[in-house]
Amino acid sequence: MLLEFSCSNHKSFKDKIVFSTVAGKDNTFEDRLMKCGKYRVSKISAIYGANGSGKSNFIDAIQFMKLLVINSINHQPGDEIRQQPHKLLSFDVPSEYSVQFVVNGIIYAYGFALQNKLVVDEYLFYFPNGRQKKIFERTADDYIPGDSFKNKFDSCKDVIKPNRLFLSCAANFSAVQEIETVFNFFKEELVIYRGFGLDNWRQYSLNRIHDDSRVKAAVLTFLKSLDTGINDIVVDIQETNMSVDEIDPYMPKELKALLANHPISKIDTFIHYDKFSVRIEEESTGIQKLIEFLCPLIDILVKGKVLLCDEMETSFHESVFENLIDIINLLKTENKSQIIFTTHDTNILDLNIFRRDQIWFTELKKESRSTDMYSLVEMKSVRKDENIAKGYISGKYGAIPMLNKDMASFIDKLQHEE
Repeated sequence: MLLEFSCSNHKSFKDKIVFSTVAGKDNTFEDRLMKCGKYRVSKISAIYGANGSGKSNFIDAIQFMKLLVINSINHQPGDEIRQQPHKLLSFDVPSEYSVQFVVNGIIYAYGFALQNKLVVDEYLFYFPNGRQKKIFERTADDYIPGDSFKNKFDSCKDVIKPNRLFLSCAANFSAVQEIETVFNFFKEELVIYRGFGLDNWRQYSLNRIHDDSRVKAAVLTFLKSLDTGINDIVVDIQETNMSVDEIDPYMPKELKALLANHPISKIDTFIHYDKFSVRIEEESTGIQKLIEFLCPLIDILVKGKVLLCDEMETSFHESVFENLIDIINLLKTENKSQIIFTTHDTNILDLNIFRRDQIWFTELKKESRSTDMYSLVEMKSVRKDENIAKGYISGKYGAIPMLNKDMASFIDKLQHEE
């Protein structure tokens, strides 16, 4: 479970923002909250905000952290980290990232700071039996292991570099179980979806439908519940060699030689209705996205992973999106999966669906051109029976640009001048 994420000086985030899934004192929908020691944790969070307010940058910041943990071990001498400071700051100002999460009932706290495209600070703590213990702290090229981890990172001494995270080095060059657990959380348990057609989930989904009858049955059950009329999905996968004639004629000869006669998987997928069948490529974007999205989602929910999704409702009919939210809300609290998503869909912006601490907003401050992030629970005088969608659209909670009342007259003036 993801408990908290914070960052500063990353793209539109100038000052530190803190996002949390830890529930407040409110006892609304108490039966939907997951338990973690003394904490109660939300399984779903929705983030709202105007276009350009920084919603996508929130997902981007977590993805940046994930990818740096996984890949920085591959940085060569002289490589710089792709630090992305706020436009009004500079590379001299530290960009800081931190996260708290739970694996197997144990809380971990990890973070690092970048300055001038290099790592200047890094730490990892965990809380076995509820008590804080240090795994390591690192400053530039030097590190200090916790008392229980002395001499366990000696194999990393010649590997650590200013352009590499110590966690990435230790995961590859030590045998510390706690390090492997944290690295695996970033690599396997933290799943990020940035949009239809961008993450290559279709091939994964079609392979799962082809290989696992249980997954196929789950997908068909969901599609039928939405009255799509789909009776079956038939996936045919054939291993074949690519001939020279099938390769782009403008491709360089060297690349052609590598691809020619190289085995590839050819996937044909047919969607069956009562009276006809169509190829998946002929289907609507909405159906294609559903089939692409459902298999990874089922995998995430079954295995208890964390999904961060940018504009989750895109290409979904609003009733489909609401159905997805209902399914997640109905999952038993023993299921430790979480869904955190950005959205513009106000149909689900309802206190009959979410707790106040599950609803988050991003707002771009005009003076500093920086993103502020806050939850509805931080807003004063929000009644439990309040129409949240109406208040959001009217600008009551910030996070959405107010309509310019002069816009109509301005357009009329332009038209008259034309």
